[in-house]
Amino acid sequence: MTTKDKYKLADRALEHALNNGASQARVIINNSQNNSISVREKKIENLEKSIENGLSIFLYVDNKYSVHSTNRLDKWKELAKFIEEAIEGTRYLSEDKYRKLPDASLYYKGGGPELKIFDEEYESIDPQQKIDLAFGIENEVAGKDERIVSVTSSYDDGMSGMVMVTSNGFRGDRTSTYYNLSASVSVKQRDARPGEGWFDNAVFYKTLKHDGIGREALERALRKLGQSKIESGNMPMLIENRLAGQCLSPLIRALSGAAIQQKNSFLVDMLDKKVGSPRLTLIDDPFIESGRGSRLFDSEGMATKKRKIFENGILRSYYLDTYYAGKLDMEPTGGSTTNLVLNKGGRNIDELIASLDRGIFVTGFNGGNSNGSTGDFSYGIEGFLVEKGKIVKPVSEMNITGNFLELYKNLAEVGNDAYEDSAWRTPSLLFDDVSFSGK
Repeated sequence: MTTKDKYKLADRALEHALNNGASQARVIINNSQNNSISVREKKIENLEKSIENGLSIFLYVDNKYSVHSTNRLDKWKELAKFIEEAIEGTRYLSEDKYRKLPDASLYYKGGGPELKIFDEEYESIDPQQKIDLAFGIENEVAGKDERIVSVTSSYDDGMSGMVMVTSNGFRGDRTSTYYNLSASVSVKQRDARPGEGWFDNAVFYKTLKHDGIGREALERALRKLGQSKIESGNMPMLIENRLAGQCLSPLIRALSGAAIQQKNSFLVDMLDKKVGSPRLTLIDDPFIESGRGSRLFDSEGMATKKRKIFENGILRSYYLDTYYAGKLDMEPTGGSTTNLVLNKGGRNIDELIASLDRGIFVTGFNGGNSNGSTGDFSYGIEGFLVEKGKIVKPVSEMNITGNFLELYKNLAEVGNDAYEDSAWRTPSLLFDDVSFSGK
């Protein structure tokens, strides 16, 4: 289905909803395509291709609201009946005065920058090339070390497109692509089988890194040999850049409109208050060229804006869609993140390690939980003990415990090594005085 065809169907569905009792409506038509290949022991273990199309209609009927989805788009009579039944079902729901479309003045109206998030060559790439890439990753590792137990390599790609129209004037569309190569390696020691992985992803096929992924996964797995607990105690914690997003995510979840309105957040009533170290400056930037989270409008059609979330430790913004902004009597800001950019510091990971007298360099989280209301957390970790600026041994089966407000007040330094293969561009993070439980 072409973009023109999707607009035509969305307009027809919207008109039908309004003619059959909806006071407002939003229609989104999505299409996606995904390819997945995994290789193990020099054989293709998995080979999948999926193509999906769907329509979602958001209905506002007599101050009542519902959302309905279908993938039956080829027969108009069936789709028209689906919409009519959805409207009738909505009439039985409770009223909610805060359910409404955004103010039309907030919609994206065109003229934004070219984001370069779609690869025009996506459909023309030879499937055999994709298979060869997966085998190439495995060949980097196979037979290279007698301690290898297993190697799995994979290739994935995808394309997604959408068209959105609303009854109060929004019209917009976007299409994006991604590519991913990865390797997972496990190795043996007497009483364990430590494993590690590595990967690369890209928006454009030509920028996807084809070499070194398997070798990096093997090297990281071998570094884990001899893992053990060390004594419990409080010490600095240095988190690798690719994991820093996991440490950041509870902070972001606490900023959601639902969490704030329902008092299920440790950041309630904290706007414009200091909640972290002066080194905590986080920008939400939807306009990064080829950024994984780049977009010109959000899921409601509202124009995106570059804005500060934290500034020198001070909380500056929540994530509020139209509904929760109304309930909180605040201005909507958008209900989800785009690209999160943590301001970088001046030192790389090697320099940060060298700065530690004694601490733990965390390279993996192994389960755990956090309390969204209080900010209390407990996570399993693995990584390396650092003494006098040198990595001295691998550690595992240890836990960190604490509270996120205290943790971020103890953010001592931010690295200069932003992890750019993600929508959350996090550098390595160094925290002081973290409680580790081990022996």
